[in-house]
Amino acid sequence: RGKILQIKRAEGEAESKYLAGVGIARQRQAIVDGLRDSVLAFSENVPGTTAKDIMDMVLVTQYFDTMKEIGASSKSSSVFIPHGPGAVKDVASQIRDGLLQANTL
Repeated sequence: RGKILQIKRAEGEAESKYLAGVGIARQRQAIVDGLRDSVLAFSENVPGTTAKDIMDMVLVTQYFDTMKEIGASSKSSSVFIPHGPGAVKDVASQIRDGLLQANTL
């Protein structure tokens, strides 16, 4: 009887982890779909902009939103984040390099 409970518990944990993974995958897909729609809408309304220009702008916005969240959180102690004129560009290039490497695997 104890062995059956262990098996059922393990099956339940496996199913829970699977569903959590599916949820994360769906969330990431929704983010990508939203970004794609934003890039298309922005490029239609602002002629001459490239997808890279728009994504760089989105990344800068996300960067500053993150900085604001960290600063506003009373639970934060110390967080070291590169900040300066080239910091966002460095973050953008690291993300781009990571995506390119992931696409080649």
